Amino acid sequence: MTPFICPLCQTAFSKTNNTQICANNHHFDIAKEGYLNLLPVNAKNSKNPGDNKEMMQARRAFLNSDGYLPLAEKVSELTAAYLKGKEQAQILDLGCGEGYYTALLAEHLPEQFIINGLDISKVAVRYAAKRYKSVNFCVASAYDVPLPDSSLDALIRIYAPSLDTELQRLIKAEGYLITVTPAPRHLQQLREKIYQQVNDHAVENSAPSGFIKVEQINLNYPLQTDDPETVKNLINMTPFSWKFNEQKMQELLAEKSWSIECDFNLEIYQKDKE
Repeated sequence: MTPFICPLCQTAFSKTNNTQICANNHHFDIAKEGYLNLLPVNAKNSKNPGDNKEMMQARRAFLNSDGYLPLAEKVSELTAAYLKGKEQAQILDLGCGEGYYTALLAEHLPEQFIINGLDISKVAVRYAAKRYKSVNFCVASAYDVPLPDSSLDALIRIYAPSLDTELQRLIKAEGYLITVTPAPRHLQQLREKIYQQVNDHAVENSAPSGFIKVEQINLNYPLQTDDPETVKNLINMTPFSWKFNEQKMQELLAEKSWSIECDFNLEIYQKDKE
């Protein structure tokens, strides 16, 4: 049984053959990879919203090189710690992309936990669902999540946009929101290549409405590599790709080795009691 609900009328699904059908007879086919596309046509702001195929492929290649493995492991460790002692729990990775962080969450958490991933990019979700079969994936908007009210014990938000009202709706009383944002010196060495004056990222973020911050952790480590493809993929999976013209890219890739600072804010918030 899928944890997702109908995006049109918010009622539960029942499965018939390879189709999920809600109480009001809205039909959504299950893709051959196993995910659901629950993004209504009238909710799209383009033909294929979200990251394009090239950006997704660059991110997939970079993440597969384990450049951000310390971050993924820390997020999984924190989620497991805050949900310790629960026999059942439901988690959502909001803006899951191709499922790298989501899959590691599933590995670290008890197998009876329900792990869900959501992204607006169909190409990313298709890849995620094909590769990671223990996770429920769907294509949908982070601003209109097809899950019931107060259904989540924890919501993971790594760089993804969200609405405070939607976070309040989805997360149970005393449930957790775990966020990742760039800390002041994130990718400093790359930013110095494209900006005359580099502005630091925020040291911390304010708690969303209805939540209190219970912990903040800074994760800082050097990404050291002598592989130019890793550096190129890192650039191409970020907005930096628009700033690195051919000349700047060639100058950077001409270097023999690279040490790039990874600097993340991990912030844990707890929803107020209701």
